[in-house]
Amino acid sequence: MLLQIFDAFKPRLHDSNSKVNQVALEAMHRMIPVLKDNLSPVINMLIPAIVDNNLNSKNPGIYAAATNVIQALCQHLDNSLLLQPFCTKAQFLSGKAKQDLTEKLA
Repeated sequence: MLLQIFDAFKPRLHDSNSKVNQVALEAMHRMIPVLKDNLSPVINMLIPAIVDNNLNSKNPGIYAAATNVIQALCQHLDNSLLLQPFCTKAQFLSGKAKQDLTEKLA
């Protein structure tokens, strides 16, 4: 069930409409404390959707929302769930996104 919900939700995390994208990131930020480690089946799908484009966004609202989501993931999920997806993404990112994710890994 959770997988089906996030399959439908994931495209909104990198929607071409910046307002939709930002609202989806803000909604994700509110969902994380509620779902916590129950997100483990979808975390490998969510991390790229959250990180790709959003952490390098020139839109300050999208960037802030994405960093808030990453922070919430680090606060509410077991770090062992985040290690592999963060490492994988950090390898292929550039700019501010690479710096932000590398700092979280450290």
